[in-house]
Formats: sequence, structure tokens, C-alpha cells
Amino acid sequence: MDAFTAGLLQRIHTTQSDLTRAREAGDDFLVEVELSELDDLRRLAAEHGVEIGTPAPCG
Repeated sequence: MDAFTAGLLQRIHTTQSDLTRAREAGDDFLVEVELSELDDLRRLAAEHGVEIGTPAPCG
């Protein structure tokens, strides 16, 4: 796995964790920020052919 792929997958994992924490805290604004970041990261992965597995539910 190259550095780009590893870094991208790590960012996705971190963002998913941050999203979970934001939901648990009831921070609606932060949830929207994290969802947007996750969408951007997933789009970037798709553009570069990076397989991210089954995505976690966003909504």
C-alpha cells in the first residue's frame, strides 16, 4: 500500500471516529462538518481507485 492510500484510509477512519463522537455529543454542527469531510474523502478515494470497503452510514 502506498503512502497516499494509507494516509487517505487513515483520514477516513479518523473522520468516521470524529463523526461518531460528534453524534454522541449531540453536536449537530460538527456532525455536518464531519459528514462533509467524509463525503469529500470518499469522493477522493473513488477518483483515485482506492477501495475503502463498506462505508459506514452517514445519515
